[in-house]
Amino acid sequence: MKISICMGTKNEEKAIATVIRSFRNALKGHDSEFVITDSSSDRTAEIASGLGAIVIKQKPQGYGIALREALMNATGEVIITTDCDGTYPPEAVPAMLKLIGEGYDMVSASRLKGKTRVKNMALLNEFGNRFFAFAVSLLYGCRCTDATTGMRVFRKEVISSIEWTENTGLSLELFFKPAVLGFKVIEMPIGYLPRAGGTKLNPWKGGVEMLVTLMRYKLRPIRKRAGYT
Repeated sequence: MKISICMGTKNEEKAIATVIRSFRNALKGHDSEFVITDSSSDRTAEIASGLGAIVIKQKPQGYGIALREALMNATGEVIITTDCDGTYPPEAVPAMLKLIGEGYDMVSASRLKGKTRVKNMALLNEFGNRFFAFAVSLLYGCRCTDATTGMRVFRKEVISSIEWTENTGLSLELFFKPAVLGFKVIEMPIGYLPRAGGTKLNPWKGGVEMLVTLMRYKLRPIRKRAGYT
């Protein structure tokens, strides 16, 4: 089984080598590829290419546009999304893949599930993440504890069969669309590690854009792409 690890990167030269090596180690024994959409002005792309990653260069357009490009170029039967800030634990991947093997179509890593406070997450960010999880659960009827996580594992069909349209709100879209369309979805609690480098998302601007994403799909139907049933 081939596995694709997909990321969008921007000026992550301090973290990219560690992230690739640690995920590759977690996937030891699997046929894997790294697909990265990069809009950096530093050596991120050079370092990633040197470690065998497929790098797609793109002008800076935002998180969702970059990650979607990587997803659309992934060739694995299973696709993993993660961020390049070192906050997501690669050692969680084998357990997530086990759940895929048990019949789930998507396994979403939850930083919040079962916790009253998340270590290494700013209080404002945690409040926003809990709010969006509540909103997704309420609006789309799918139980969710962390709708904005950057780490998920998908069967290829989930990615191929759905039209992905959002930018900042892509993390939300990657949860509620598969759930609404009847794919078998489960959350798995994970730890959350200290961030390597600063955040690139303005929480207030990003929050407004995510609210727009949530409301957009209450006003239009969610369907699979033509040719998928």
